[in-house]
Amino acid sequence: MDTKDPVSRRRTRRAVLAATAGNTLEWYDLTTYGFFAVPISKAFFPSGDPTVSLMLAFGTFGVSYLVRPLGALVLGTYADRTGRKAALLLTIRLMLIGTLLIALMPTYASIGIAAPVLILLARLIQGFSAGGEFGSATAFLAEQTPDRRGFMASWQFASQGFATLLAATFGTVLTMNLSGDQLNSWGWRLPFLFGLLIGPVGYLIRRNLPETPEFVEASDTGDVTTTPVRRVLRDQKLPVLLMIGALVMSTAVTYVIVYMPTYAENVLGLPSSAGFIGAVASGVALTTVTPLAGHLSDRFGRVRVMLIAAAAMMLSVYPLFLLLTGSPSLLVMGVVMFLIGLLKACYFGALPALMSEAFPTATRSTGLSLSYNIGVMSFGGFAPVIITWMISTTGNRLSPGFYILATGALSISALLAGRRLLALR
Repeated sequence: MDTKDPVSRRRTRRAVLAATAGNTLEWYDLTTYGFFAVPISKAFFPSGDPTVSLMLAFGTFGVSYLVRPLGALVLGTYADRTGRKAALLLTIRLMLIGTLLIALMPTYASIGIAAPVLILLARLIQGFSAGGEFGSATAFLAEQTPDRRGFMASWQFASQGFATLLAATFGTVLTMNLSGDQLNSWGWRLPFLFGLLIGPVGYLIRRNLPETPEFVEASDTGDVTTTPVRRVLRDQKLPVLLMIGALVMSTAVTYVIVYMPTYAENVLGLPSSAGFIGAVASGVALTTVTPLAGHLSDRFGRVRVMLIAAAAMMLSVYPLFLLLTGSPSLLVMGVVMFLIGLLKACYFGALPALMSEAFPTATRSTGLSLSYNIGVMSFGGFAPVIITWMISTTGNRLSPGFYILATGALSISALLAGRRLLALR
């Protein structure tokens, strides 16, 4: 595709908007649930011990990730068989159902045990949907202009940054303008209701888009398989494992950011608005810098860009959390979270293109979905629970930084192995 042609540029812009609209809804809802875990725990998981209530709320958050690999298998297969567009339309419908359930769910005080059970059901629907969203949307973007795959695919993660920015802005406004009682009783529902406006817009845009050129070409040449899962599990186990490894640091940082409002309030003794403002700072960096990192990966190589960013994160994260815990304030929170968001953006801007290039067109959506969702399930969804438990058990307020360091070591090892074993550039 000639990206200098006006028609091609218009089509490219529409493809980016279509893919990112649905992905923004997915991540907006996810981060909103994590940001408002404290009022959600009080509304649906009441307990005599606030820590237990919070861990139950985060546990429900994490359990939804257990169905992500199932969603990856079902929806990734669907995308590789019938096309990226059909899968993207299905995932956005499912995500809207889950968001609607959470936004309108009666509290535990109104319907008893049915409330947490139905919240769990809503999160499971969203987890299943999210299991197919990443692979379908990333394949859709990466297959638009192969010569600019890094830049195009980076919009998948830039939309995650925008979702974080949007949810954190909502949190900042609400916590600064509502009382604690207002926020706990009804204020936390407003961001979810707003999320219901994003979905229909994304659906309409996606419905009017053509299929990707690479998938059409594969269909015309007969290179579309009816058994993508079998092919991935039989022939592509090594790429799946290495892409899980490459992902884990990025997903760990994502869920540390989601945990920040709770961390600011419960651990650092700051107002919860400080955590939201810190997340806004991260969201700004993630939204603006990620496409630049994707562009640089087209010029200098994915692995090189990611290794430099990973090394910078490993060297910086401990001093940053040491500064934050030693001098907790709104200013320090904002600076620390901006820098963490900046380093994360430099790393994961190149990541979706790297992952898409590890799999052929015929199994790309399935391979992307499996590796992404196994990695997120294992190292992301339960991260807030793990960090809460680490802090509660050890009393060490640096626990989020230690978690990032551990996952960073895994990711650097996977990148080095991938460059050698898969000849990833």
